Amino acid sequence: IFGSISAGINALFGPLHGGANEAVLNMLDQIKDEGLSPEEFMDKVKDKESGIRLMGFGHRVYKNYDPRARIVKSTAEKILNKLGAGDERLEIAMRLEEKALNDDYFVERKLYPNVDFYTGLIYSAMGFPPRMFTPLFAIGRLPGWIAQYREMIEDKATRIGRPRQVYVGQDLRRYPGV
Repeated sequence: IFGSISAGINALFGPLHGGANEAVLNMLDQIKDEGLSPEEFMDKVKDKESGIRLMGFGHRVYKNYDPRARIVKSTAEKILNKLGAGDERLEIAMRLEEKALNDDYFVERKLYPNVDFYTGLIYSAMGFPPRMFTPLFAIGRLPGWIAQYREMIEDKATRIGRPRQVYVGQDLRRYPGV
């Protein structure tokens, strides 16, 4: 079972899935550090030549506002208010969301906040370092991974779980020292 869990965690690697909430925080920090208004930043996002991406918006399944994002946004507001921490990043995030929801450019492209847009703010407010965001994201998926593994093991017709993909990468690689 540890191999199944490890594979699941490793599948979350990268800025567009498990690392998306960290990418959102980096984006919010960039806006703050460069002294941009959310409106100025959104104008840069709309300019394809700028190379600026709007992180934490859009979803493959939810083509309207991600219902999980509403819950997470509310939770972020509650946690930050309870901690008495007026987080400038939360204010920037809320202004970005407001701008996107009222701008035809984003509405026509169905770019609404997703669950990752506010989760990094919550994790950060709770004191977790960004390197722990993906493991925290994975914890919520553990019951599903374990259930899927157990279903496969308990099915008498399944003698071996075979992958549906074939690895086509480099054969031999040097192991990097730790």
